[in-house]
Amino acid sequence: MIDENSDGVTKVDRGELTQASLDEQKRNQRLFELNQALMPQFGYFWNPSNLLFLKRQTLSRFLYFNMLYEKIIDVPGVICEFGVHWGATLSQLINLRGIYEPYNHSRKIYGFDTFTGFKEVNAKDGLLACEGDFAVGENYEMILDEILTLQESFSPIPHMKKFALVKGDASETIDVWLKDNPEATIALAIFDMDLYKPTKDVLLKIIPRLIKGSILVFDEFSCHFFPGELLALREVFDMNKMSFKRFPHQPYQAWCVWGE
Repeated sequence: MIDENSDGVTKVDRGELTQASLDEQKRNQRLFELNQALMPQFGYFWNPSNLLFLKRQTLSRFLYFNMLYEKIIDVPGVICEFGVHWGATLSQLINLRGIYEPYNHSRKIYGFDTFTGFKEVNAKDGLLACEGDFAVGENYEMILDEILTLQESFSPIPHMKKFALVKGDASETIDVWLKDNPEATIALAIFDMDLYKPTKDVLLKIIPRLIKGSILVFDEFSCHFFPGELLALREVFDMNKMSFKRFPHQPYQAWCVWGE
């Protein structure tokens, strides 16, 4: 962990940022310690029992994606998340699909990430972003693939794999994905790469795959610490003609419906 800067932001392991006070960080650490101590005692019921440690912020984020998923149930197309990190959102999306449309095997979910952290940080990305930030463990995508396969197995038709991880710089891998999936329209596109260049590159390239009703989600829509995402958005779209909305418990995130 490094020292807090003048904006009250602390940069922690692998480049993660937090605006939590030092006292809150200590309480968070204590909750983690209690989780680790009790987990072996939960036994078979470890999963529901682990809700004991679910914090308000995490629950708020789950409710946010639940709201978004409900809005695409009648919109055909796949889901793409650009910026996966550890894969928590992908896991939520797979489970939400299993709840709301368990037999819709055409609702494939794709996760794009370098899995090695930020690449080619631009001057437009602000002072806090550094190459390699948000890296995960070596070959972590193999572990994540197993986790997501297990999550998918708890819903109907588990023999049909309905997700894929796309490793590499999304500025480049999106071209391959578009070529390999000429039939795919995008119902939900989640942008969580934080950086200017990949956000702009991907936005420009997926526009032909959007349909009226597609939802675009931005995780750092107006974030002082990661300005690159919004700068890219401004360069691609005439934002005066678009209607962006927010969720009450997510301070930086915003979303819009394509064609509205």
